Amino acid sequence: MLDHLRSLYQDDTPQAHRFRYALLVFDIITVVFVILTSFIQRSLTIETLDAIFGVVILADFVIRVWLEPERGRFLLRFTTWADIAAILSFLAPIAGEGLGFLRILRTLRLLRTYQLLGRLRRDFKYFRENEDVILAAINLGVFLFVMTGLIYVTQVGINPDITNYADALYFTVTTLTTTGFGDITLTGGWGRMLSVGVMIFGVTLFLRLLQVLFRPLKVRQECETCGLVLHDQDAVHCKHCGATIHIATEGSV
Repeated sequence: MLDHLRSLYQDDTPQAHRFRYALLVFDIITVVFVILTSFIQRSLTIETLDAIFGVVILADFVIRVWLEPERGRFLLRFTTWADIAAILSFLAPIAGEGLGFLRILRTLRLLRTYQLLGRLRRDFKYFRENEDVILAAINLGVFLFVMTGLIYVTQVGINPDITNYADALYFTVTTLTTTGFGDITLTGGWGRMLSVGVMIFGVTLFLRLLQVLFRPLKVRQECETCGLVLHDQDAVHCKHCGATIHIATEGSV
């Protein structure tokens, strides 16, 4: 049994690839589920789906820990604890209303997106060619929804301006885009610190996405000699091997 699981998770066989792609699809579905249900009130259907997702994620996590040769290092990773928090958040409603608030921690499941990108980058040329844009978009998206979750869980019930997840998302978006209508403000010391965090980190991530979209720091031009792909926009020679490279510029024929 252990050998079969190890083969599915680690070997380079058609069966193992199909299994890992099934896990990849499941991860994508959970990320979409987290985003969509953040705007929906609790119901028996959603809590049932929470439990199903939680059990599957827990089983996958236990197997990965079981197969991990360096468990101590594995348990020290931030992503590992994010997975644990996400598992608790999916299973929390089973324990009753008292732990239902932990559902907001499901947004930490979005951190799984970085592992998804790593697998997609290895297997698909499109993700390798557009890695900078995709990574900038993922950074912004994960920050947006995780920060929205924090704002919601710390402000709902004490801030009359934030009564649901949509209000928290609206505040986060208007703040990080520097629109700042002022119709929603956060209360208390923690609220002000969250506002500062959104303004500093959110605006930075937003500007980074705009930069890679419209004025990337590097251009992709594979060196015919050594194969280095990323070069400065005004590069004439490859920094790795010194070979002359010809980067197309605006106006070039």
